[in-house]
Amino acid sequence: MAAIEITKRTYAPSGLVGKFYVAPFASGGSLLEPIGNVLEASTEQTEEVEKQADMTVLGGGTHAEIRRVTGVKFKAKIADLNIVNMARSLLGTVSPEDAGTVADVPGVVRRGALIPLPHINVTNLVLKKGTDVIASAGNYDLLPEGIWVRADAAGLADADAITYSYSYADQVVIEALTAKAPELQIRFAGLNEADSGRPVVMDMWRVSQGVTKQLSIVKKGFGALDVEGELLQDPSKVGIGISRYMRTIHV
Repeated sequence: MAAIEITKRTYAPSGLVGKFYVAPFASGGSLLEPIGNVLEASTEQTEEVEKQADMTVLGGGTHAEIRRVTGVKFKAKIADLNIVNMARSLLGTVSPEDAGTVADVPGVVRRGALIPLPHINVTNLVLKKGTDVIASAGNYDLLPEGIWVRADAAGLADADAITYSYSYADQVVIEALTAKAPELQIRFAGLNEADSGRPVVMDMWRVSQGVTKQLSIVKKGFGALDVEGELLQDPSKVGIGISRYMRTIHV
């Protein structure tokens, strides 16, 4: 079948599912990586319309108009809150920290309060008051978020000076709102469930992704990242009929 026949197809219901692949725009799109499950995605086009009134007849009307696109917005609801998606959505800096140990960190006791630790998955905790090792039983509990000093701790009193040492596992820290908005190249590999699984591919050449509108901390049901971005011009795309913003490919 000649490609021109694709343009003549009338039956074309749409019900798309598929994968999103993303790479930093500055990389030239040489390697796009999957971002996981995306529940919803769309583009929204806005335009400015300038009308010229028809003054030649009674009753008015429009003699001419000029329409110009003023922006194209990309929206997505991302289901997989992995490190890369979280960092991009929070304009964050990612810091991997390999497993290690800390020793003799000073602290002050307050019974019925938490001593927060900068690491989680802590093991081999040793808590001392002076040179005396304080047993955890009846005094404190080691939690993922820190050291919980019991209100009825027998061996600890308010304002006691302590030191603690421990081992910690590999972890990754995201420092939010420390980076500029990422510019991304996005490819959607779609499959049309309403049309025999026919593939459809969409490329968005340069998308400036903004910060997520909401980061759900506690909620009933699954969490997701709602993100928006603006399609920017890709100056490397040149030629008559070549879009600097996006394209779709059909079979």
